[in-house]
Amino acid sequence: MASKELINKVFQALELARNTGKIKKGTNEVTKAIERSQAKLVIIAEDVQPKEITMHLPIICNEKKCPFVYVPSKEELGRAAGINVSTAAACIIEPGEARELINEIVQSLKSGEK
Repeated sequence: MASKELINKVFQALELARNTGKIKKGTNEVTKAIERSQAKLVIIAEDVQPKEITMHLPIICNEKKCPFVYVPSKEELGRAAGINVSTAAACIIEPGEARELINEIVQSLKSGEK
């Protein structure tokens, strides 16, 4: 699980990308975006039940060398993605003004910050 600071950056980047770039919401949309090598950053909620819903995402992220991060709450993830329901996963396709923030997050993930 990522640090609180990193999680806040992730939500901030998602909201910024939603407003100035392009995002995808929901496990199916995110899966397609990863497989098409469109996803710049994948965000997965940890409190998804059953876990099988999102278990495949880290595997295909690793195959496609796409960075991914876990956040604690699907409700918070849904809010950050701009929807009034919870979502198991979201991803950033076009960062828009969130580009630098996403680069920071990816660097943190590469350096193993938890």
